[in-house]
Amino acid sequence: MSSQEFNIHCKRAYQKAAPDDGYRILIDRLWPRGVSKDELKIDEWNKALAPSDDLRKWFDHDPKKWAAFYQKYHRELRENLPHETRQALRQTAKDGRLTLVYGARDEAHNNAVALKMYLQDSSNP
Repeated sequence: MSSQEFNIHCKRAYQKAAPDDGYRILIDRLWPRGVSKDELKIDEWNKALAPSDDLRKWFDHDPKKWAAFYQKYHRELRENLPHETRQALRQTAKDGRLTLVYGARDEAHNNAVALKMYLQDSSNP
């Protein structure tokens, strides 16, 4: 599958949910501060998709560490994410729209962006 076949979007937890978000999945280990379950309107909270606590703390949302974070997070996903989960996410993104919900302030350097890139990379089985 090419990345063009996947309809994957990233959205901050602090942005209002929209009907065209499709399937909304929170991919952080921690619930976003100050946001209620009703406000977040997620379909799933999958902590297994989040970076490990050690990696999250090491990265600390430092853009200078982005390249290394990206590689380490992708390694964690390759080693720990079940093939079935990866395929289910891709199928959701192919059949409709998958929105990866995250809490970080930086919209360019966060685990949702890295996960989107991982899912779109056809070299990751």
